[in-house]
Amino acid sequence: MERVYNFSAGPSMMPLEILETAQKEMLNYSGTGSSIMEMSHRSKPFQAVVDNAEATLRRIMEIPDDYTVLFLQGGASTQFSMVPMNLAQRGQTTAYAVTGVFGKKAWEEAGRWGNAVAVINGKDNEFTAIPKLDADSLPRDAAYLHITGNNTVYGTTWNTLPQTELPLVADWSSAILGKVIDVRKHALIYAGAQKNMGPAGLTIVIIKKELLDRQLDNVVPTMLRYNIHAEKGSMYNTPPCYSIYMAGLMFDWVNRQGGVAALEARNAERAGRLYAALEECKLFHPLAAEKDRSIMNVTFKLDTEEMTADFLKMAQNRGMISLKGYRTVGGCRASIYNGMPNEGVQLLIDTVHDFEMGKRD
Repeated sequence: MERVYNFSAGPSMMPLEILETAQKEMLNYSGTGSSIMEMSHRSKPFQAVVDNAEATLRRIMEIPDDYTVLFLQGGASTQFSMVPMNLAQRGQTTAYAVTGVFGKKAWEEAGRWGNAVAVINGKDNEFTAIPKLDADSLPRDAAYLHITGNNTVYGTTWNTLPQTELPLVADWSSAILGKVIDVRKHALIYAGAQKNMGPAGLTIVIIKKELLDRQLDNVVPTMLRYNIHAEKGSMYNTPPCYSIYMAGLMFDWVNRQGGVAALEARNAERAGRLYAALEECKLFHPLAAEKDRSIMNVTFKLDTEEMTADFLKMAQNRGMISLKGYRTVGGCRASIYNGMPNEGVQLLIDTVHDFEMGKRD
């Protein structure tokens, strides 16, 4: 069977050349006589893999020296707990912008640790837009402001970061490396790898070094302490070795494409063409407000569930999978991350037009 175009929100497609490199090195990595999956995380060859991955990520994201990069496990969902436990005292106020499913989960998890305040909540507009955030309304005693930079489920994004004097914490899982992110405007960035950075299993944390000096509550588990992982170079325990290796290949690939800015320009152009096609066709309806549309996750609906099922069947017959929308939203969702070839996006656009014409006939 030929490879399909996988529009899943994650795990997502990866560039074919990366998979071929991994395939070539599967049994014998760099002349070591063993696979990365067999290699000790304490070995010099694997330490070189980690060091090279971090160096390349720092270069393509322009991460300043006063930030620490951590390679962790547990997905972004574990960060919902680690962030408040490391950046706020128990019971302290924290501010959350609830703009989607995962923003809501992060807010609820923070409520287990302290006074988590939802400073905006997009529930009233069904999370189809980013509500306006008034900086004056933020709790002055809040330890930080947390946002979900790109909302995978609803297809919205923060195209302009909120103006605040509070330390800014952001979950950029579904947009990192797909658009330029100004690291200096953040106190902490976290992201699951399975969208734009490789396979599942790895979570990247980029944190200001000064935040690692905080005195933490004794109840915070060792594995949930950023400073422990920083002191041990992300090697406190066995890290997700293979996922780090694959992420390193992806970082190198991004660099070869001209960097994040070049990929953002490409991603914006092809997302724009897809949105234009959806708007031209009367049967298709983009869900996200135009000002807040994501270039990573394009969400849309058709007039009826029957039409949606027919469209998904047509797409699958043409070699496109995982276009079904999130279970609580319905409709369709096309996740067009860096690993999605331009040909896949164009095939989807052509299929939208063909489906429209077929229904008219």
